[in-house]
Amino acid sequence: MSMEAYFYSIISVVIVGLISLVGVFALSLREDLLRKYVSVLVSLAVGALIADAFVHLIPEAFAEISNTRNVSLLIIAGIFIFFILEKALHWHHHDSECKNPHPIGKLILVSDGVHNFIDGVIIGASYLVSIPIGLSTTIAIILHEIPQEIGDFGVLIHAGYSRRRALWWNFISALFAALGLLVVFLFGSFIQTLALWFLPLTAGGFIYIALSDLIPELRKTKSPVYSIWQFAAILVGVGSMILLLGLE
Repeated sequence: MSMEAYFYSIISVVIVGLISLVGVFALSLREDLLRKYVSVLVSLAVGALIADAFVHLIPEAFAEISNTRNVSLLIIAGIFIFFILEKALHWHHHDSECKNPHPIGKLILVSDGVHNFIDGVIIGASYLVSIPIGLSTTIAIILHEIPQEIGDFGVLIHAGYSRRRALWWNFISALFAALGLLVVFLFGSFIQTLALWFLPLTAGGFIYIALSDLIPELRKTKSPVYSIWQFAAILVGVGSMILLLGLE
């Protein structure tokens, strides 16, 4: 990798991290409105997570991994891994004497951290090919991160995190993109192949979180009007991921 590619990749990861946090920070300025409409934000996360899994991650995995059966098995493995992880977090939650937030908050942080790590690897690997490809990839990831980060922030608030703590953990999660880029610097294009195996695992985690944890929470709302708002937010989340297909 040339010095120019190093420079552009580092700047790209920094910009991705900052932009993904800008929308979350702006949203957090009005905590009263945030908590009032947190169910709508959770709905946005449902749409974004499901569409990200089925529209982006899984098709990319099938396209890049020759043995498609392995992709299917890894998706299933991702679902079971997050099921086991949630069980472990529930045991810790019930055994602890302190008042911890709901385990769904930790699940979303784990999945988001893995996803950001993959984004860092993808950015670094794309700059290994050429700077124009790296720039276009960075733009796609920026547009992809904004709706997902806002939805994830709403999930953290719903899980019982304070506004400040949710912002802090979103920042920590964003740092995993820098870790992914560092791995590319150390191991080069070899890590790109390894990172592909994380795509179906992450997709399985996203599917599990959306269907097992978030949608059951949305079903608790009985108001027809608010239910319509929830459904509309889900469609916005799905639509935002579909619109990004034009940049790929």
